[in-house]
Amino acid sequence: MKTLVIVTHPNIETSNWNKAWLEEFRKHNDITVQELYKTYPDEKIDVFKEQQLIESHDRIIFQYPLYWYSTPPLLKKWFDEVLLYGWAYGPDAANTKGKEIGVAISTYGTEASYQASGSNRFTLQEILRPVEALVHFIHATYLPHFSLNDASNITEERLAKSSKDYIHHIRTVKPAVAHS
Repeated sequence: MKTLVIVTHPNIETSNWNKAWLEEFRKHNDITVQELYKTYPDEKIDVFKEQQLIESHDRIIFQYPLYWYSTPPLLKKWFDEVLLYGWAYGPDAANTKGKEIGVAISTYGTEASYQASGSNRFTLQEILRPVEALVHFIHATYLPHFSLNDASNITEERLAKSSKDYIHHIRTVKPAVAHS
């Protein structure tokens, strides 16, 4: 299975987690990485190139830090410009049908803060519903997310374990419910 990880971090050099994950990816030839902010610093997305990347991969993972309970702005723009009517959805669109799509997300808050009783009031699964809805809308299959919480408490051991766990997740995660 060919996997594409679309990394959307506005300043990857300052991110210990996302940067460590990228370094781990570079050790694996079967994972393609597309860094949106590095590829498009002017935010002018090459739609055809991005669509070709999607077409040539079976599994797509959107990796980003949680931004005000959403995606970073460039990923939202990517959704708007790349997932076009007639290509990703609509009566004759089949380019994303059957793809497996998931999210890998890092948060500053603790795991406990992303519970109904926590300070954020919602679970990450609930916060990620818009991405899940998007995946369903384009006739792809949504994968359970991978997350790393409490990014402020970094240790080398935790970074290494998280990177290995993420690779394992990408390679082994199964859809929770198949798309109808």
